[in-house]
Amino acid sequence: MLILALETSTELGSCALWHDGELTERCCPAGRSHSETLLPLVGELLASAGVGVRQLDAIAFGVGPGAFTGLRVACGVAQGLAVAADIPLFPVTSLEAMAEAAAAERVLALLDARMGEVYAGTYQRSADGYLLQGEIRLSAPADVLLPEGTGGLVACGNAPAAYPLLLQRLSAAGMALLPDVWPQAAALLRLALPRVRRGEGIDAALAAPLYIRDKVAKTVAERLREGGRA
Repeated sequence: MLILALETSTELGSCALWHDGELTERCCPAGRSHSETLLPLVGELLASAGVGVRQLDAIAFGVGPGAFTGLRVACGVAQGLAVAADIPLFPVTSLEAMAEAAAAERVLALLDARMGEVYAGTYQRSADGYLLQGEIRLSAPADVLLPEGTGGLVACGNAPAAYPLLLQRLSAAGMALLPDVWPQAAALLRLALPRVRRGEGIDAALAAPLYIRDKVAKTVAERLREGGRA
């Protein structure tokens, strides 16, 4: 089985390849846009494995939530390659990929959404991945919903470091914290594997980023007033 995974929902873009049981991952160069680095990186990854796009069985991609431009890059590249190879796509959310990377039984994935807000989702480990408990929410740090029974719950992601109030709330709840967990292609690929085997892919024409925020852009004044970044 040959599966490609693409993840560009944050500044740490990456791609990964599952080639007959072996997983290889590469990260996009820092300081350059994913739009200029992802496709060449995919080409290098495939070339190093001695395979071509038309040999792929499936492509998984990070559907979001995350940076709007980044989400469009992964989705667009995945669609283009899938059409060329005539294969299905497998969307995986960035927060579920974070839960997979955290590797705990229960995970609260917290991703800085900028504009003074946080993407949050609670996940429970299942037989072949992580199940979302409830829904992915977009909230101010003070309003992030902490699950009941936080004992044994691991919080992960960059949002607590970005918002001290959220960090204080997590610490008061006694949660363990993994701040260095980001959405990455390797975790995304591991989640996609059982879905590929079950044939749960979608047609490339149906692929679209997952946008949680209704208002895509705010002015600098609005962001600063709400405690976000300029």
